[in-house]
Amino acid sequence: MAIRGVILAGGKGTRMGELTKVTNKHLLPVGPWPMVYHPLKKLTGAGIQEVLLVSGTEHMGDFVELLGSGTAHGCRLTYRVQDEAGGIAQALGLAEHFCMGSRSVVLLGDNIFRDPLVPLLEKATNRPDWAWIGLKQVPDPGRYGVAELSGEQVIGIEEKPEHPKSDLAVVGVYIYPPDVFSLIKTLKPSRRGELEITDVNNYYLKQGRMGYSTLDGYWTDAGTLDSLDLANELVRKDPPRF
Repeated sequence: MAIRGVILAGGKGTRMGELTKVTNKHLLPVGPWPMVYHPLKKLTGAGIQEVLLVSGTEHMGDFVELLGSGTAHGCRLTYRVQDEAGGIAQALGLAEHFCMGSRSVVLLGDNIFRDPLVPLLEKATNRPDWAWIGLKQVPDPGRYGVAELSGEQVIGIEEKPEHPKSDLAVVGVYIYPPDVFSLIKTLKPSRRGELEITDVNNYYLKQGRMGYSTLDGYWTDAGTLDSLDLANELVRKDPPRF
């Protein structure tokens, strides 16, 4: 089954203070590149040539100016505007027409990690009708969504639990089968007024259709000033593999 790439690069970046006053956080530098190059290089490095980038209205022109048609990066880029902050699941819903019956590999634009995507995609191809998530062993799992596993399967995800059932955090790497878009249409907004990716994942958990791959190398989000510093340090010391 064909697979298409989706980069979610929206959000106001309010936790970054003055750095994002006039720019999108995904355009800030991580190592030698703008942050958004990292998810793009992961996708193209895995042989994915059709990529959709979703961002807000304010900075879409900057992404188009930076990345153009995608030719220079070995892919064909499509852009979709998320009019207001409506959550990760809503942003993914904008990819329905773009994916047209393909599976989608979805990367959060501010997640920086060392491992290439290829092993994860290869493992996921064995279960084309399953959702697939990336996991990373962390010292402080209570800060994240934490996965509970049984053999090859994810059987539970708890958000920021007081008593984590494992030390495996859910990272911003998701693969979904084509039926994810009909599912998103049934979601109700959360208390934050957003369509939550957690609800998407819970659907596949209940159906017994969620697998996982663990990342061996480093992983961090780069959505705060501290984590942006950390991401730069990690990338300088040990460049990511694409």
